[in-house]
Amino acid sequence: MPQPDPAPMRLATAIRPYDWGSVTALPQLFGTEPTGRPQAELWMGAHPGDPSTVGGTPLNELIAGDPAGTLGEPAAARFGPALPYLLKVLAIERPLSLQVHPTTEQAQAGFADEDARGVPIDDPARTYKDASHKPEMVCAITPFHGLCGFRDPAATAALLDRLAVPDLAPWIGLLRAGDLRTVFAQMLDDAHEPLRAQVERALRESDDPGLAVYGDLARACPGDPGVTAALLLHHVNLAPGQALYLGAGVPHAYLGGIGVEIMANSDNVLRCGLTTKHIDVPELMRVVDFTPSAPHLVQPEQDAPGEHHYRPPAPEFALTRYDLDSPHTLPGGAPQIVVCIDGEARLGDLTLRPGESAFIPAAAAPVPLAGKGTAYRAAPGAFTL
Repeated sequence: MPQPDPAPMRLATAIRPYDWGSVTALPQLFGTEPTGRPQAELWMGAHPGDPSTVGGTPLNELIAGDPAGTLGEPAAARFGPALPYLLKVLAIERPLSLQVHPTTEQAQAGFADEDARGVPIDDPARTYKDASHKPEMVCAITPFHGLCGFRDPAATAALLDRLAVPDLAPWIGLLRAGDLRTVFAQMLDDAHEPLRAQVERALRESDDPGLAVYGDLARACPGDPGVTAALLLHHVNLAPGQALYLGAGVPHAYLGGIGVEIMANSDNVLRCGLTTKHIDVPELMRVVDFTPSAPHLVQPEQDAPGEHHYRPPAPEFALTRYDLDSPHTLPGGAPQIVVCIDGEARLGDLTLRPGESAFIPAAAAPVPLAGKGTAYRAAPGAFTL
């Protein structure tokens, strides 16, 4: 096994062509040729599903061959011999699935149960792909919007009232009584499909600005139970530079825009709707947190000129946005990934163009970062300065 050089290493990365992705957004951002297919997610990391490579060697294999040198002993001791985060650039043209992520305890139990029942790891009906939780944060590059967290049920009752659908009265009554769980479960139950159809029709015909985003969903995903369930959630708009954190159990769906996303190195997703993929409603109901909550916006902290640090409550990851007009120095001692978003980023002797990235192993000395444009750096949260 080749040992990594303790210096920045250029990554070869994959772009995932999910059908919700934009055909043109990433090519326009990075100055590359469109392929004619959606380009949804640029992956940078060591997730075994699509690891980045260094000179043809998968990053997860390099890390497994030298955990202390690549991750640093503190990170390796805390997270094991694997990079604890996955970094992505998202380009969203159509709504992503309405989804939640489990806690660590839920993921461990669910993964063990499906293993014991012999459900293959690549089975489309399998819910748990690994035994990890999956907190995540998205930082907007362009105007970005989505759905996140349950609105106060009384406020949602008032919103449903504005649809003027008489058959919604039982759900409105339950919401006024604070019973989100029952309403959510019934919205996903196909026994209530006729009522969902009435709601969709009302949304498509509504000229109420407060319902416009849900009307867009009704037109984009006709017949999907997630359209009605989406009415329970906050609509969130992020301006460039704003960030949103999503913890375990919080239902959410990204709807449009380009953003940098960072998450724990996991692929555990429980879907509620806006998708043709597997939905396990009983397990979903066990994982969803029905506590109403405002969207968790992460405010950047400017520790030095041109350095904007996003520190969410997840030990696996943190994110820094660099304005490259000012010189910077990246600290050593932690596994880091740097991606250039626009302009040019120089990591010592290594130059990154838009869309290009590099891995900096923990054994590397502090690295100067310069250039012109914008770059983002990912690192474990406990080690971000």
